[in-house]
Amino acid sequence: MTDPSIAKLKDPESLIELHERLLFQRAYPSSIRELRLTERELKNIGSRVYELSDSDVDLAPLDAPDVSGIAGTSVTSNFSYALVRWLVSRFPNQVSIDWDWFDSEDQFGTTMRRFLPLLAEDAMVEAHVPYREWLDCARGRQNEVAWIIERFESLLLNDRQKAELYDSLKLHVTWEFGWRSSRTGMRLPTRKTFFHDAPLIKRRDVSLVKELNAPAIPVKKLSQAEGQKALDLARQTSAVRYRELHGFTFGDPSRVVKADLGRGTEAFVIGVPAEYRLPLRAYHAAFILKNGVPVAYFEGLSLCEHMESGFNLYYTFRDGETAWLYARILRLMRQLLGVTVFSIDPYQAGHENEEGIESGAFWFYRKLGFRPVKPEILKLTLAEEEKMATNSSHRTSARTLRKLAAGHMLFEMPGRETREWDRFEARNIGFAVERRMVRDFGGDLEKLRRNIPGLATETLRPRNETQMRLFNDLAVVLSTAANIGKWSRDEMNAAAKVFLAKGGADEAQYLKQMQKHALLRALLIKLGCRQD
Repeated sequence: MTDPSIAKLKDPESLIELHERLLFQRAYPSSIRELRLTERELKNIGSRVYELSDSDVDLAPLDAPDVSGIAGTSVTSNFSYALVRWLVSRFPNQVSIDWDWFDSEDQFGTTMRRFLPLLAEDAMVEAHVPYREWLDCARGRQNEVAWIIERFESLLLNDRQKAELYDSLKLHVTWEFGWRSSRTGMRLPTRKTFFHDAPLIKRRDVSLVKELNAPAIPVKKLSQAEGQKALDLARQTSAVRYRELHGFTFGDPSRVVKADLGRGTEAFVIGVPAEYRLPLRAYHAAFILKNGVPVAYFEGLSLCEHMESGFNLYYTFRDGETAWLYARILRLMRQLLGVTVFSIDPYQAGHENEEGIESGAFWFYRKLGFRPVKPEILKLTLAEEEKMATNSSHRTSARTLRKLAAGHMLFEMPGRETREWDRFEARNIGFAVERRMVRDFGGDLEKLRRNIPGLATETLRPRNETQMRLFNDLAVVLSTAANIGKWSRDEMNAAAKVFLAKGGADEAQYLKQMQKHALLRALLIKLGCRQD
C-alpha cells in the first residue's frame, strides 16, 4: 500500500477517491500493517477537508449521497420527526435548522402558534414574518431544534400525530456530526480482525443453495442496552448518508439479534415494535458490519415462507464479497424466520434504476439462481444465456437489461419449486379487500369491519389498541374468503392465534404460526396473485 500522505489533495474528487479506498482497506485489510496505516490516514481526513475549505474549493461533491458522511463535513435533510427527536437526544449541540431551505412560512405560522405567544399577530396579516426572530426570542439559549422537539413532545398527542404535525413544518435540519458518527470514523469495536491475505470470494464461487443449507449461523439475543447501541449505530450510518430505514428509525432495541456470519462479518437483525408493524407482512431489517465497519443493510418483508428481500451494499464496498454476504444474510433469514422463497423487486434488478442497469444487477441475482417470473422475461433470459454460452465476449445491452429488469425474480430451493408465489404481490390482497368493500358495502370500510366474522373466544381477543388494529386488519382479509363459513372452529381459533401473534413480542412467531396454517396460507396466496 502506497502511503497517501505524500500527496497533497487539490480537489474534492481526489479526497473522495482516497477516502473510499482507505475505508475499503479498513474493512478488508490484508495485514496488521495495512490496518494501522489505514487507520492513521483516515484520522487525517478531517484536516484534509478543512485544508480544501481554506483554499476556497467548492466542496459540493462531498455532499453527494454516495459519498456523504466524510469526517469534517455535515448533512442537511428534512429528516423525519422520529429521527430528529433521536438526534436531539444523542447530539443536542450538533443539530440546527438550515434556514436557507425554509419556504413553508404559512404552515410554520399555523403550527408554531401553539408554542409562540402572539405569533398570530404577525403570521395572520403580515408578509415576510421574521419567524427565526420569533423562535430565537422564545428559545433563549436552548438549541433551536431541541426547543422545537421539546414543545412537540409536550403535546397531548400520540407519536404518529406529533410526526404529522412536525412534518408539516418541512424543516431541513443540519447535523454537524463528529468523528465517531462519520463514515470515516464509525466503528463497532471487535475482538479480532479478519485479514484478507488471499483473494476475495467471487460471485462465481458462491452457491446460494449450498449457503442456504449450511450449518446454523451463531446468533445471540442482545440485551435492551446492547440493542440500543446497535440501533444508534445503524441510525447514524444511515443519517450521514441522507437515508432513513423503517427498521432503524423505528427499531425495537429489545428485539435485536447479533449474528456472526464469518470472515469478520456481523449482522444485527432488528424487529419493530407492534405500533410500527405492517398490517400483513412481517418486517425485519439487518445492519451489517465488516471488521467493525458498516458495509450494508438489508430489509425483509415476509408472509408465510415468502420474503421480499432488499439488499444494499454501500457504494464503497461493492468490490467486496457481495454475493457471499448476500447468501449468508438469506441463510440467516431462513434460520430465524423459516422463510424459503425469496423475491426480488424489479427496482433491485434495475427497473427505473440506472445504477442497477450499469452494475448488471439482474445478472447478479440470476447467477445466484433467481428466475424471472414473467414468461416473456424468462424467455429473453434464456436467449441471452444461450448467446453467452456460444460467445464468451457477448455482453447484454442496457436496452435488453431494462427489459429483463421489468419483473420480479424469485428463488426457490431446487426440488421444492411450487410456483405458487410467481404472481404474488402483497398489494393485491389490499386490492381484493377493496373490491369486496365496494361490491358488498358500497365502499364503506366501517360496514365492512362490522361484518368481520367472529374468530375466537374472548380469551384470544387483543389486549390493547395496537393489537386490536393489527388483529382487525388481518380479520378484514379473512372476511374475503368465499369459503370462510366452512372453516372449522379449530381452524378459526388457530387463525385467531396467528393474528394475535402479529401484535406479540416477536413477529417471527407470527410467521412460523402462519406457515403451519394451510387454509390461511392458501387464502393469502390466492388473494395476492394477479388475476390476469
